Amino acid sequence: MPQRTQASADAPSARARTQWSEVLVRRGFARPWPVMCAAALTGLLCVLAAVGGTTSFSSGGYIASGTEATRAESELARRFDAPVPDIVLLARFPGRATDPRATALGQALTRDAASRPGVRQALSYWTTGQGRLLSGDRRSALITLDLRGDENEAARTAATLVPHLTRHRPGVQVSATGTAWVMAQATQLSRTELIRAELVGAPLTGLVLLFAFGSVTAALLPVLVGALAVAGTFAVLRFVMLFMPVSVFAANVTTALGFGLAVDYALFVVTRYREERRMCADPAECVVVALRTVGRCVRYSAATVVLCLSTLLLFPVGFLRSLSVAGISVVVCAALVTVLVLPALLALLGDRLVAGDLFARLRCRPEDGAGLWARIARTATARPVSAVLGSVILLTALGLPFTHVRFGATDERVLPPAAESHATARRIEAEFDMPWNRTLAVLLPRVDALEQADRLDAYATRVSALGGVREVITGTGTYRKGSQIEPAGPDSLPFVAEGASWMAVLPAHGPDHDRELVARLRALPEPDGGARITGRPARVLDTQDAVLGTLPAAGALIVASVLFLLFLFTGSILVPLKAVLTGVVSLGASFGAMVFVFQEGHLRGLLGHFTVTGELETSVPVLMFAVAFALSVDYELFLVSRVEEGYRRHGDHHAAVLGAVTSTGRVITAAAVVVAVALAPLTGSGITLLKLMGCGLALAVLIDATVVRGVLVPALMVLTGAANWWAPRALTRLRQRLGLDTWHRAAVPEASLPLQPSPRTVAHECADTTGRGPSDPPAR
Repeated sequence: MPQRTQASADAPSARARTQWSEVLVRRGFARPWPVMCAAALTGLLCVLAAVGGTTSFSSGGYIASGTEATRAESELARRFDAPVPDIVLLARFPGRATDPRATALGQALTRDAASRPGVRQALSYWTTGQGRLLSGDRRSALITLDLRGDENEAARTAATLVPHLTRHRPGVQVSATGTAWVMAQATQLSRTELIRAELVGAPLTGLVLLFAFGSVTAALLPVLVGALAVAGTFAVLRFVMLFMPVSVFAANVTTALGFGLAVDYALFVVTRYREERRMCADPAECVVVALRTVGRCVRYSAATVVLCLSTLLLFPVGFLRSLSVAGISVVVCAALVTVLVLPALLALLGDRLVAGDLFARLRCRPEDGAGLWARIARTATARPVSAVLGSVILLTALGLPFTHVRFGATDERVLPPAAESHATARRIEAEFDMPWNRTLAVLLPRVDALEQADRLDAYATRVSALGGVREVITGTGTYRKGSQIEPAGPDSLPFVAEGASWMAVLPAHGPDHDRELVARLRALPEPDGGARITGRPARVLDTQDAVLGTLPAAGALIVASVLFLLFLFTGSILVPLKAVLTGVVSLGASFGAMVFVFQEGHLRGLLGHFTVTGELETSVPVLMFAVAFALSVDYELFLVSRVEEGYRRHGDHHAAVLGAVTSTGRVITAAAVVVAVALAPLTGSGITLLKLMGCGLALAVLIDATVVRGVLVPALMVLTGAANWWAPRALTRLRQRLGLDTWHRAAVPEASLPLQPSPRTVAHECADTTGRGPSDPPAR
């Protein structure tokens, strides 16, 4: 038996402390059929539980709750008609919209809309006479609909209402936009793309794994683990929906991220199992060693991802909270399936797992020293200073565009330009002098427009004189540039309620000046009872402030969690610190690339045309930070564990780093490619929000697996040498009391070898993960 396996048997005191996980692995391997039957039954129940669950996903959740703008909006909806309509219908006529026939058609369409279930109120040019609802060429007019219920109920109402209202009508062409219809169309498109992701992502992932393993059987194992993890997650989300709304995009992100992570975990375990089988004749012992070493990485990785994603629950944004729950669910399911089901699968397959490498001729033989990662490892470890400087310069250059990032919120522009809600919104902006989606509302909860008309008039006059305000409409009339231009009339009635009033403030400039206008309104001296500012621009700005205000605490919690878990895993102080720093640099590079592509519009043709808004959705970088940072730790755990194994065996730190990079380079690269391929359907999405998340996460994992894990981390570990494993005595004793150090020494025992490695040891360390080293015994 090879020296490493014999050394494993020479640690009886450590092995005496059999861990619960090892007991489960041995039982699962000894009785594979009961485990597989239970897994199949559980998977079937999860699929049945998840059937129909996609119809219950939430369409909103992008605006922070509990802010001044959301509270004012709730009070406006309760005491008045909502200032921003849920649906806006554009009615286009062959002739003038003011002609008698067009007027009759418009009035009939307004009555039809008002009579539909879920519609609280319908207003139009023909019922109010407001000139703002008539286009400049007088051939189009608007109908605004206020729907009942919250944003999710409004989106469901819009999904059934809009197709009826926009059907073919002789003499008029009707199209729709508005927040409710945008969310409804986004929901429909995301369901279609979820099916495409399942049909495209799984075969592509299978091809990557087939090339990585060669064996069809070995390639199918990670796919099966991923499928079980995703099925379990959808069942969990169906249960979670009973207590909280879950974003419709959680299904897409869960499928991509969960499938990628589950495949990663299974890929690491299967690769280690195949290495063990080349050196040990006992399959059961090989599975135990694989799950004791790589399985430990899987458990720590899952814990890291869970802690990182849990910080998203701190943000008062429903979109982030629901994705946090979805991500936590899929990671836990992936880890459980890997630890509990995969050993039984390995037991059933036996030697058939390694039979027949279809791509053997395409692989570089590791003993020739021609392997790509062997050459990269030798170069990086031979010139560590140059490798560190070159990597940092490259990553910093990629991250520079992030220094001028601008944040925004989700609107109709996240949909393809051809989508009805997007195209209609652009036509309204071009033909009407009415920024319907950027109107600000000022709530005056204790100013009565009838009994306190002079106070309301004075306040409206001051508001209209502010820079950036084009027009103010309220219960006492219409105001411009500090003076009243129209007295109160029928148009003023919607602004009046008993003991309260509100005013609509139309901005004079583009979206770039919204923050300044909201700040000016909030700084203006208020009438008795105060004034509360709402409207979409105010809600967006309050959301940005809430997210950015929570970000420091969430970031600190993520960093502290990663430092703590990596210390428990390695017993080192320096390794966790380097992992955090390299992770931040790597994420900065991917964030900069996202600004370069999505905010500035460069390279748009490579990803499919999308609308360049000049800003990034506020929640997406936060989500990317939590997920991508956790994934970077995943690869860090796998690499560092192999470095420590080699260092414990022969005491040569340089050789340990070189061997770890050479032996894990292909596996980590394959794992990153699997995640990127699983995210590939999102990069082709018609929804810019999903495209941004898919591209950002895919680029982050690829950069981390190549530049960071292949060059930067090995070079840093060589520079710091044996200091990588230093820790204060107090922390070391704490870790020993927890039993972590003893367990790790049982998994990776120290051999009684000289500090200088033997040729055989180095050859094994540098062996390719799917081939044989020059001195390894034959398979079996």
